[in-house]
Amino acid sequence: MSHPLRSQIEEKVKSSPVIIFMKGTPEAPQCGFSARACEVLRAAGAKDLASVNVLANDELWDALEDYTQWPTVPQIFIHGEFIGGCDIVTEMYERGELQEMLKQS
Repeated sequence: MSHPLRSQIEEKVKSSPVIIFMKGTPEAPQCGFSARACEVLRAAGAKDLASVNVLANDELWDALEDYTQWPTVPQIFIHGEFIGGCDIVTEMYERGELQEMLKQS
C-alpha cells in the first residue's frame, strides 16, 4: 500500500522542473549535504529551485522515503525524475551531465 501523502509528493515533483527535498531551505539549509546539493544545482544552472523542508513534516519525509526507496535527504528531482542525493548530483556536475539536464528545462 502506498503512503497517503504520496500524491502530494508526485504533485510537487511534477509541478517544478527542479525540486529538492532537504533539511531546511536553499536560503537556510540545515545540513551540510543539503547546502552542498543546492550549491551544485545553482552552479549547474538551476534557476527556479523549488524545495521542501522535510524537517517541517515528518509524515512527508516518511512518504518521500516510501516514494523513492531512498533513506536519506537531500533528494533531488529534475523534470519529474528522481536523480539522487548530494553525492550523485555532485558527480553528475563534475562530468557535465547535470548542466546538460538542466539546460532542457
